Amino acid sequence: MEHQSHLLSLLNLIGALGLLIYGMKMMSEALQKMAGAQLRHILSVMTTNRFMGMLTGTFVTCAVQSSSATTVMTVSFVSAGLLTLAQAISIIMGANIGTTLTAWILTLGYNVNLADIAYPAFFVGIILIYKKRNENAGHFLFGIAFMLLSLVMMSDSGKALDLAHNQSVINFFSSFDTSSYMSVISFLLVGTVITCIVQSSAAVMAITIMLCSTGVLPIYLGIALVMGENIGTTATANIAALGASTEARRAALAHLLFNVFGVMWVLCVFYPFVDFICMLTGYDTHAAGQASRLPVVLATFHTCFNILNTTLLIGFISQLERLVRFIIKDKDTATVEPQVELKYIQYKLVQTPELSLLQAKRETQYMGERVRQMYGLVEHLVERTGNDFNALYKRIQDEEDMIDRIEISIANFLERVNEDHPSNQSKSTIQTMLREIGELESIGDSCFKLARIMKRLRETDSHFSPSQKNRLTEMDKLLQNALVEMNKVLDAPAQQGSAPASFRLEKEINHLRDMLKIEDITSAGTESHDFKASSFYQEFVNESERLGDYIINVVEAHIEPPVAQLA
Repeated sequence: MEHQSHLLSLLNLIGALGLLIYGMKMMSEALQKMAGAQLRHILSVMTTNRFMGMLTGTFVTCAVQSSSATTVMTVSFVSAGLLTLAQAISIIMGANIGTTLTAWILTLGYNVNLADIAYPAFFVGIILIYKKRNENAGHFLFGIAFMLLSLVMMSDSGKALDLAHNQSVINFFSSFDTSSYMSVISFLLVGTVITCIVQSSAAVMAITIMLCSTGVLPIYLGIALVMGENIGTTATANIAALGASTEARRAALAHLLFNVFGVMWVLCVFYPFVDFICMLTGYDTHAAGQASRLPVVLATFHTCFNILNTTLLIGFISQLERLVRFIIKDKDTATVEPQVELKYIQYKLVQTPELSLLQAKRETQYMGERVRQMYGLVEHLVERTGNDFNALYKRIQDEEDMIDRIEISIANFLERVNEDHPSNQSKSTIQTMLREIGELESIGDSCFKLARIMKRLRETDSHFSPSQKNRLTEMDKLLQNALVEMNKVLDAPAQQGSAPASFRLEKEINHLRDMLKIEDITSAGTESHDFKASSFYQEFVNESERLGDYIINVVEAHIEPPVAQLA
């Protein structure tokens, strides 16, 4: 009967751990959805120097209650080019300080009846969820309630297990020599492995606090588990960054090296440091009956360790940056670039719709710059002959195919984001970007059509006259300027401002198209007029004007709200 009771208590404990992980995940994701754009603004703007970056990382992690969430967000921004590697490292250092708040919340669960807060949070949360307008706030409260309730369940399960009077458990932990570094390192490795497996440092911290609070786990071994958890928590960002950009992988590696260095210096002064923390909290390692104070000792150690580690290393961010750049080399772009379709979107780094849209925005901007460069290739095609012409034509053809694939990839990514219940504003942004990439793909098609016209002109052994070439140069300048202005618009926030320069250029392109057609018709019948070349010339002018239309369509898609939003 006693065995059945212990088994039931153990199952309750496992269930409480699962509820803790789910509650923290739910709370973190809800907060990111509520403040996705603001978090991006905080992370990208409030990092003017390393100290501001550290404070930003601390603030955001305290808010989302997950250093892993902050780190993965930071890695995502590095991948999207919104943060430099040095800025990311300072934020990650701050995240390590911010995560210490979790330990204090867990400690609170053993000293206060958190059920008095959890149940009202459930009640308010369900009301907000049913009021769709505040749904994310409701999920946030539900996450908090689940987390608090799990702490109550863990405390009750720990008492029900009565580990303090379980001789087999006492004998197991007593078999380890707390004065031996081998025991400390063994528990450090166990903490690292468990955290890597469960992907939650909070869960490992909760287990450690429960074992220490019952008195069966000595404080030295409990702190060793906490140190291992500090290393294991870096696994989340490193796993997420496996398929990401080089800079993203460097940011994740910096997190690992930062925590490993911290553990190494603490090991060098382990016993004096732990004794100092015990003295600071009023805990006597030689006295009995003080197990209830051990959660406070663990939380204090966790806080002091991370603050001291950040204080020691914040002045060496540049050196840490050079180290990770040395370990993870730059890719050979000459061999990799032709196979790359997406530059900023990293599927493994998807967190919330709002954060994912930042990646999609950067990818759309990159697509805009790519079609501008593609048009530049068409411009050079006019002057090429022989093998040079064929090589450049093949390059334009490959680029058009790449633009098509980029459009499909971005569209698929946006569809995935749309399935994750984004806010109404995010849905509007998704519609805007879908229109933009569709028109950008049309620009790529139009550029390739211009190249095909030049190829057919060459195959018929025809040539544009010097006058026609001069006129096409005028058209080319207008289109180049229009593409530049288009990319300036894409760099601005969606559905904001106007684009007078783009609309002026579009009118000039239409006017020049009409003028060139009239001039060409007027020149018909003269001795210098080549009817074959004239037909290609008219076709080239018409396609150039269509390209101008696609450019202005991109601009209109960006600055005007989607039709669905106007209804």
